[in-house]
Amino acid sequence: MKTRAAVLTGYHQPFQVREVELDEPGPNEVLLKVSAAGLCHSDLHMMDGDNVVRFPIVGGHEAAGIVERVGPGVTRVAEGDHVVCSFIPSCGKCRYCSTGRQNLCNMGATILEGSMPDGTFRMHDPELGDIGAFCMLGAFSEYATVSELSCVKVDDWLPLDKAVLVGCGVPTGYGSAVNAGEVKPGDTTVIYGIGGVGINAVQGAVQAGAKNVVCVDPVAFKRDTALEFGATHVFATAEEAAAAVNELTWGEGADQAICVVGVMTEKVVADAFAVIGKGSTVVVTGVANPANLTVHVSGSDLVFNQKTIKGTLFGSSNPQYDIVKMLRMYDAGKLKLDELITARYTLDEINEGYQDLRDGKIIRGIIDYSE
Repeated sequence: MKTRAAVLTGYHQPFQVREVELDEPGPNEVLLKVSAAGLCHSDLHMMDGDNVVRFPIVGGHEAAGIVERVGPGVTRVAEGDHVVCSFIPSCGKCRYCSTGRQNLCNMGATILEGSMPDGTFRMHDPELGDIGAFCMLGAFSEYATVSELSCVKVDDWLPLDKAVLVGCGVPTGYGSAVNAGEVKPGDTTVIYGIGGVGINAVQGAVQAGAKNVVCVDPVAFKRDTALEFGATHVFATAEEAAAAVNELTWGEGADQAICVVGVMTEKVVADAFAVIGKGSTVVVTGVANPANLTVHVSGSDLVFNQKTIKGTLFGSSNPQYDIVKMLRMYDAGKLKLDELITARYTLDEINEGYQDLRDGKIIRGIIDYSE
């Protein structure tokens, strides 16, 4: 069948919206009619060369939609099911899945290649050849053939244009605070970067009971949004935040520092390491080009103050469990999703949407296929 999709053909190039051929679902695969796709900074990393990917590739790794058809052997979902796709597939059988670390599933090895786990592709073009699907999804397409390992069945009364956000940004940010940072009641938590991931770190820290949720972002609009989501203090610079934390904690330092800026830098990690106190934790969620060494700290400070620096993928969340849990929290009024969406775009407006993301104009944007 044919589908319209936003294709990247190289680094530092805009998306090209074009009609491509899409294969029918094979064994253990699903044909998904995509309802909504999220605009996430990870796709900018792909465009800018911070993620080394194979071109051509269809972008988008946050997808929600309705199952049109299933291939042989599919057991997780059925035709007509509403699903949210996880950008990390989870097989349920490998060492990591079987020990409760689905976010590290071995089946995620091909997500930058854009192929299925068997190394083959489902999108094709007479001019471009085989086309990859970012994170095995390619959400910037009206239809997608995906592995059932990427599908999470969700309650069918939930709005898919909101549910799509729990495919990446929400659990990544929320889990960075709650799972990786282990925020506890009374803690002081500092969050660097209030974008689509950072704003959910705010939600997580607030719900976990942090006494002080201190946010750092140079964009006034994002600082204001953080306050709306429960932040207690906001600052434009790390230096201002550090002075406030010193006063708020009587010189003891923060309990957690969550680094969720769009492009990680050595300064952000160093500022985070300096702001935490003894026995406290820096969580690094944001990424940069793999060639950039962004963690440079004093080994003596690390040892004598027993500090921890840890990375987290998908907020150390488990897709099959946490996506459903978060949507039921949303359904119960315990998690904000509607308020995250700053703007909606059509597929043809995708480059405009990513320019808005670069310019700091949006917290979260979505491609709304109903439009």
